Amino acid sequence: MASNRQTGEPSTRQSHFHPPPCESINSMPWFGMDIGGTLSKLVYFEPKDITRDEADAEVEALKNIRRYLTKNSAYGKTGHRDAHLQMDNVFIRGRKGTLHFIRFPTSEMGNFLALAKSKGMANLVTTVCATGGGAYKFENNFKKEVNMSLAKFDELNALIRGMLYIETINPHECYYWSHPTQDDLCRKVPFDFSKPYPFLLVNIGSGVSILAVYGPDNYKRISGTSLGGGTFLGLCCLLTGCNSFEEAIELATEGDNTRVDKLVKDIYGGDYSRFGLPGDLVASSFLHVCSFGQMNSEDRRNAVSREDLARATLVTITNNIGSIARMCAVNENIERVVFVGNFLRVNPISMKLLAYAMDYWSNGTMKALFLEHEGYFGAVGCLLLNGGS
Repeated sequence: MASNRQTGEPSTRQSHFHPPPCESINSMPWFGMDIGGTLSKLVYFEPKDITRDEADAEVEALKNIRRYLTKNSAYGKTGHRDAHLQMDNVFIRGRKGTLHFIRFPTSEMGNFLALAKSKGMANLVTTVCATGGGAYKFENNFKKEVNMSLAKFDELNALIRGMLYIETINPHECYYWSHPTQDDLCRKVPFDFSKPYPFLLVNIGSGVSILAVYGPDNYKRISGTSLGGGTFLGLCCLLTGCNSFEEAIELATEGDNTRVDKLVKDIYGGDYSRFGLPGDLVASSFLHVCSFGQMNSEDRRNAVSREDLARATLVTITNNIGSIARMCAVNENIERVVFVGNFLRVNPISMKLLAYAMDYWSNGTMKALFLEHEGYFGAVGCLLLNGGS
């Protein structure tokens, strides 16, 4: 893992939690959980170097759990394994195996615990390593329903540890978008993140946390906002009647936010050149459904589709996050801004908006970077921290 190459930078060394180990180092199965406000992420390490003696001694319940988790891509109605993110030939705590990435809505925690109980997980695991707010909120539920304890790890420490580990072992993890506003030229380009420090880490989940990272144990939380992925989903459900994040993104993909938002050119008739504001820049979100300077226009509201509303909501939330991130980067004198979190899952619209904003408003000095495993780094960090990695 790369060492801190910066000197003289302001920084805050975070105090680490030291919970008891989740299980003995050799016991299986190995899980890491990140229980967020909207989505729960589960990482499962499947060993591939099992010896004949281990195979003979392995209890049937553990074999059943392994088969169930690795042979399915869906669990019940809402649990999913992101098979495209699977990582093979990974070494953790001296063992070689495969990392599996599973997610489910946090609102379905009751069903998750019932499933864990039905598969006999409680007979094998007494403590689960977890991070995120849900590690506190659901602690009693784990104990009551499946007689499991939660060993809690600091959320931001786990996030950074997991991110740096995955980026180190996956040469294609980090990338940026070239020509993000030109569909015919836009593409993902690998980025060499081997010398990462300093960088700004923008974690977009239900809300947003922004960290300035100067080394693996040298970072500080410098800002955040409550307007994140949860806000986008909540507003979309209210405005369009959609029922899931995936549906909201699908609607936004087909929508046109300029039918909802008022642009600079709607006010100035073109660019506002004095301050470098292009005419197609959003000047006021959701104002176009109103008559300028008059009361709300029912005709304009009726002309707006569900897709347009979803797109405008997505652009509003993304622009706000990008603006805050850019100001933080300027204040910290940092040029690389790394965006992570499940808000970016199946969401190239926001990634391209962020890529364009970082480049345009910094005159090309800032670069927006993205990571393939988006929202799973906290769960991976738990897995590593449990073994002291």
